Formats: sequence, C-alpha cells, structure tokens
Amino acid sequence: MKKIKIQKGYFSTFEILLWSFSILFIVVSYAVFDRSNVFSLASSIIGITALIFVAKGNPVGQIIMVIFCIMYGIISYSFAYYGEVITYLGMSLPMAVCALVSWLKNPYNSNKSEVKINVITKREICFMLALSLVVTVAFYFVLKYFNTANLIPSTISVLTSFAAAYLLFRRSPYFALAYALNDIVLIVLWTLATLTDVSYVSVVVCFVVFLANDLYSFLNWQRMQKKQLRGE
Repeated sequence: MKKIKIQKGYFSTFEILLWSFSILFIVVSYAVFDRSNVFSLASSIIGITALIFVAKGNPVGQIIMVIFCIMYGIISYSFAYYGEVITYLGMSLPMAVCALVSWLKNPYNSNKSEVKINVITKREICFMLALSLVVTVAFYFVLKYFNTANLIPSTISVLTSFAAAYLLFRRSPYFALAYALNDIVLIVLWTLATLTDVSYVSVVVCFVVFLANDLYSFLNWQRMQKKQLRGE
C-alpha cells in the first residue's frame, strides 16, 4: 500500500492563493472583531487547511477535519448552539473518520493521495434525502429539548450537514454543494450570534471563506472526475 505523499507542485498556484487569501481574511477579521479568542482563530485556520486537501480528494483533509470538528464543537457550545455541538461531534466527526477509511480503501489507480470518485444512483439519492429528513426531524426535538439558540436555522444545519457528510463518505462531488448550502445556513446562524457578541463576526467570516473553498472543491472534483473517466 502506497503512503500518502505531498510532492512539490502538488497544489496549483490558484489553490495556494485561495488558501493564502482565506487565511488572510480570517486573521484580519480576528484582529478587527475579536483579538481574544485564539482558539476560534486556530479552529478556522485548521478548517481552511482541511478544505484545501479535501478539494484535492486527499485523505489528509479528513484527518485534519476530525480536529476541526472537535474545536468547532467547543466553540458552538460556548454560544449554546447545541445543534452544532451534536452535529459536529456526534455526526460530522464520526462521518469524517468513516470517510477517511472509505477514501483510503478507494484510491484512484493505487494513488493514496487521490480518492476514486464515485457516481451514486438516483435511487441512492432518494434514500439519502429520506434518511436526512428522518434524522433532521429527530434532531429538531432533541435540540428543542435542550433549548438550542435559533432553533430553526440550527435544525436546517443538521439537514445540510448530514446530506454533505453522507455524500462525502460516498465520494460524490456533490458533497461540496451540500457543504456550501450548510455554509450559507451557518453564516445566517452566526450572524444572529453577532447581535449578542460582535466577536463572533470572525466566525461569520470563517464560513464565508469556507463557502468559497467548498465551491472550488465542487469544481475541482468535477475536473478530477472527468480525468479519472478518461483514465489519466
């Protein structure tokens, strides 16, 4: 079994710039609106780093994502966003571990640095949507019981997160679009949090940057899929 290797020139100039500007926006927003929660800053930087690897279909991204899930869960707990805590620690984190195993077992042409992209059927999509709705309804009552702040957006976040995690595990390019939808929900969620504490603006900026990276992930996975189908 080949080891995961990151060779010189692995990332394109655009990917390096995307990562660099993402970090810059996060650091600037932290310096302007926060300056105290270093933990939140570190979490955002780790999250962005995970996404650039995920955009390449590299299992390293899933390893880093596990760390981000733990840190983001702690941040969410600080504002009583129990939906985010449960979603990331109880769902996204174990799904990231499952995705890591799935990606390592399904390399493209034995290249452990690139996952073999999968095409899921319409039947499986219907199954995923049905399962997502069941999970979301169940989570709604759990979140309501814990008096979760901004209940409706938190519940919608569960729906988009579950769908994204499922598609990520199944190695479908559409995981990135599902995460992009989740980013939009989280931008709304944390914007509401800024009405109470302006320092959370840095978290809003974090998910705006995540949105840009997830959209790039979708485009790059589409490009990777075409290459794989051509056998390159």
